[in-house]
Amino acid sequence: MISAVAEMYGIHPQTLRLYEREGLLKPSRTEGNTRMYTDEDLERLEFILSLARDLGVNISGMAIILQMRERMEEMQRQIQDFVTYIQQEVLARATAATADPSKGAIVPVRRNLVAPVAEKKK
Repeated sequence: MISAVAEMYGIHPQTLRLYEREGLLKPSRTEGNTRMYTDEDLERLEFILSLARDLGVNISGMAIILQMRERMEEMQRQIQDFVTYIQQEVLARATAATADPSKGAIVPVRRNLVAPVAEKKK
């Protein structure tokens, strides 16, 4: 609840309400409209407080930093998905190469189907 979180971090409940109004925090709500903070919310709040207290970042700066952080996390997820895909593809091609080496090639292997004709000497 907001009062417990405010006390735990030594801030005024209005500060938490301000962070929520500005979109920096998004606690869930009960049916009675009481704010409930998850562990993820608290980690985000700790990051926000470190920006404010340690670095003197204002609310607009916090919003930009948090947005950039979310974008970076999304890009990291996409890169990890891509790396996983590449690993699976390499494994699949290596497995296919045991049966037929041309099947595992990244670049298609072309085979001459007709034997070259030897030139006649004159």
